[in-house]
Amino acid sequence: MTKQALRKLYLQKRNNLTEAEYTQFNFQIYQHFFASVDLSFIKIIHTYLPIASKREVDTWLIIDRIKREFPHIRISIPKVSPQNNTLDNFYFEGLHQLTTNEWGIQEPKQGIPTEIKKIDMVLVPLLAFDAHGHRVGYGKGYYDIFLKTCRPDCQRIGLSLFSSVENIDDIYSMDVSLHQCITPEGLIEF
Repeated sequence: MTKQALRKLYLQKRNNLTEAEYTQFNFQIYQHFFASVDLSFIKIIHTYLPIASKREVDTWLIIDRIKREFPHIRISIPKVSPQNNTLDNFYFEGLHQLTTNEWGIQEPKQGIPTEIKKIDMVLVPLLAFDAHGHRVGYGKGYYDIFLKTCRPDCQRIGLSLFSSVENIDDIYSMDVSLHQCITPEGLIEF
């Protein structure tokens, strides 16, 4: 399937989830994350903040536990810069730091910038992914551009409410693949 067809299909699949299914899937992803991902050498983790209206995987569960149980890890969050299709990254200081942008995305209104080369792990948003670690996002390329600037050894972990598709037909050279993806069923390595 093409990215456009997958976008349409998986946005609909998300919308069709009951509240109980959505809550359960998020909790399973949270459990698999902490059971499967080694955080002992991670100093900085970048994570998106979920768009509630699009029913993205709820990263707040992961953020809250990291803040409580892994005080050595700093959390970095993105701010969309639509002028140049990039993400600016800031250390997460607390809810007081956040504002909601025109797309309904919570992002920092101020903060200490995160040096991209220091990021050890990125939790990547996606709509769908394939058996090779390619992902389909919303089509703007923000994360592909950002991931290309990260260190080669920076772990790229997708979070998905659904299992993989066999293949995405229209992969481009600018697309950056994932190292792993976590679904309600568990961790998948590529």
